[in-house]
Amino acid sequence: MLPCGAEDWLREDEAFAGQMAERDRLIAERLPFVHAVLPEGRAAADELYAAVLEVLARRAGYAVGAHEVRRPDGVVVPLDADAPLVTLGRLVQEDLCLMEKQGAESVMTGAVLCFPASWTLAQKIGKPMTGIHKPVHHYDEDIARRVQRLFDMVRVGQPLERYNALVYDDPALHNPRLEFDRRPYAVARLYMRSERQCILRLPQTGAVVFSIHTHIVPMDRFTDAERAAMVAAGL
Repeated sequence: MLPCGAEDWLREDEAFAGQMAERDRLIAERLPFVHAVLPEGRAAADELYAAVLEVLARRAGYAVGAHEVRRPDGVVVPLDADAPLVTLGRLVQEDLCLMEKQGAESVMTGAVLCFPASWTLAQKIGKPMTGIHKPVHHYDEDIARRVQRLFDMVRVGQPLERYNALVYDDPALHNPRLEFDRRPYAVARLYMRSERQCILRLPQTGAVVFSIHTHIVPMDRFTDAERAAMVAAGL
């Protein structure tokens, strides 16, 4: 992972309006599938809520008031401190997961996850990193220890970022999948789905925020050489 700016873990891109409209729809129609918070995660959710609003108040395109926020697409979102992650899910493009140390591993204690890439929040909430990545074959105990060390080392005000990439035939942003169900094989290889993943530490609770910004790019935007490189990399 590489360092990113202290507030750069939140981004707005050219897909903002379309993605936020889909987030609004999912939160309105499928809230139990895209949101969960455990009692022990509520303090971190409250802290994240305040932290994001503080960032957005300094962000061009947002207008943050006492009771509502106007997004860059013009949509006005009521502020509801009683539902902090739900509210944040309507304000930023990123999915937001809260990870808190319990024993030797970090456990997911809360999340707003509108755009899962082949996993399901209900099966991961309350689980440690090894359980979250089940049944990913290459995610063994050694990798789990290294990821946990990374989480332990992340410092307040110094977020880190990484990117992944997968090839899909379906451009749907909301793409859940149950554990042990095989991810559909991309036959036509029509879309490249990339996630910008950031981790940052909250100063008061010490919780680690894992943010996910999803990009869907049609494969015809890539050159033949770039597509060949993806195949060679196993995408």
